[in-house]
Amino acid sequence: MRYWDASGIVPLLVEQSHSREMEKLIEQDPDIVTWWGTSIECFSALMRLVREGRLNSSGAQAAERRLRELRKGWNEVLPTEACRRAAERMLRVHPLRTADAQQLAAALIASDNEPSMLEVVCLDQRLTEALRKEGFIG
Repeated sequence: MRYWDASGIVPLLVEQSHSREMEKLIEQDPDIVTWWGTSIECFSALMRLVREGRLNSSGAQAAERRLRELRKGWNEVLPTEACRRAAERMLRVHPLRTADAQQLAAALIASDNEPSMLEVVCLDQRLTEALRKEGFIG
């Protein structure tokens, strides 16, 4: 099982430069654990692509269907008080945006606070750096 950040999931929904790489990872291990808000982040990314004219209506509908299918099978870290406290700590320690701090906190919870035991799929440079500093592999 791998922890997937939204940045790794979006290329599974729409063709992007990292799509093939992400597809190989999901084929190797289809078990996804992710943050409760990941589907919202992915939906936001899809709508941004539509607004920018980089994704048409039918492409967006297909991507939304794929997102729903993926979400049915993944495991989510829920927004608990422990997750909130961990995200707040991440914001004190790392230069992250709110959603990235939540992703990092959720990954810590998913790893049972043993980050070296969980591979994380993330394409966001700032979050990847914070993940490495926290001891995650990926």
